[in-house]
Amino acid sequence: MSHHRVAARNLAYVYPDGHPALDGVNFEIGHGESVAVIGGNGAGKSTLLLHLNGVLRPTRGEVRIGDFPITPQNLAEIRRTVGTIFQDADDQLFMPSVFEDVAFGLAHQGLAADELAARVMQALETVGAAHLRDRPPYRLSGGEKRAVAIAGVLAMQPAILVMDEPSSGLDPRARRRLIQLLAGFDHTKIIATHDLDLVIDLCPRVLILHAGRIVADGTPDALFADRALLERCNLEMPLSQSRR
Repeated sequence: MSHHRVAARNLAYVYPDGHPALDGVNFEIGHGESVAVIGGNGAGKSTLLLHLNGVLRPTRGEVRIGDFPITPQNLAEIRRTVGTIFQDADDQLFMPSVFEDVAFGLAHQGLAADELAARVMQALETVGAAHLRDRPPYRLSGGEKRAVAIAGVLAMQPAILVMDEPSSGLDPRARRRLIQLLAGFDHTKIIATHDLDLVIDLCPRVLILHAGRIVADGTPDALFADRALLERCNLEMPLSQSRR
């Protein structure tokens, strides 16, 4: 499997209550790209991200990772390839200690104990959280929880990082650290966010999602300069640009 490309083809999803969330989404993201997915509340961002590792299955169309569509038969391989960081870090932290949380996904890979421990500590060191290894997750700050959630995904050594609102709830210092951390990753990154200034710092390419459809695909400079487009999609100009 070519692990680094992500494509959606005519992707549509209708929730069981009949609410249409995605309606004919098409895109292709290449190896090493950092791409933001933005849009107002209810645009379909989180629903789209949940299709990228098979949490949701399309009503119509498909998502492909590398050369293969996501199917029940290859779901385990897809989830090793696509690491997902959810909006609420508490959804990913549930073990008694930080070390055990980061080790959870690795525990099912048949690794020797010393190799597992080395992978866990390398991931924690990468996010600056090695000193938290014995701490219960409920005693962490919001920024620390986010870092540990990222470490849990990195320990699995995915080729693609998918992140839903990674800066949500972070104080300014934690947000700056997160941006520096993500900027240093060579992974293909797909980030759904309302934080348009984070987009400027991290993502050379932006997809704007509105009413379940991609209505624009371009650079931050080009799209954020289009006030009519932003207004139509219930978005506001980034603070860094509105002050100019």
